[in-house]
Amino acid sequence: MPKKTLYIARHAKSDWGDNTLSDFERPLNPRGERDAPFMAKLLKEKGAKPELILSSPAKRAKTTAKHYHETLGGELRFDERIYEASHISLQYLVEEMFQEVDSLMIVGHNPGLTALNDLLSNKSIYNLATAAVVAIELEDSVAPHKGKQKFFEYPKKYK
Repeated sequence: MPKKTLYIARHAKSDWGDNTLSDFERPLNPRGERDAPFMAKLLKEKGAKPELILSSPAKRAKTTAKHYHETLGGELRFDERIYEASHISLQYLVEEMFQEVDSLMIVGHNPGLTALNDLLSNKSIYNLATAAVVAIELEDSVAPHKGKQKFFEYPKKYK
C-alpha cells in the first residue's frame, strides 16, 4: 500500500437549543460556525489536501464538511455509514476509500472517531473535541497502531 493520509475530523459545535429537532437535524451553533472555517484555514496552512472529504449526512457534520471542502478542495461526498458508526465500521470504510484515494478526510461523530484514532494511530487521544482534527499517516496498512500521528489540532489550542 502506498503512503496514505487520513484526516479524522469531528463536526464543529452543534446547537441544542431546539428540542423539536432530531439529533440528525441539529445545526451548528455560533461557536461551531466560527470554529469550522478557522480549522479549515488552519488545515490549509498545515498543508492538508484531502482528495476526498467523506462526511456523515447529519446536518452539523455536513455543514462542517462544506467549510473544509470550500477551503481545502477535493471531492465532497456524504455517507450514511458514518453516522453513529463504531470505530471498526469506520476502519472498514477507510480501507474501502483508500482503494480510490491516497488522502481522505472523514467528518463525523464521537465516540467512533476518537476510538478510530486510538485504533489506528501510534498516539492515543483522550477525546476528539468538537472541530478537532487529527492527521494520521499510514504506510503499510489500515491496521491497529500502524499509523503515525502527524498532528492533532483543535480550536481551543489557539484561544
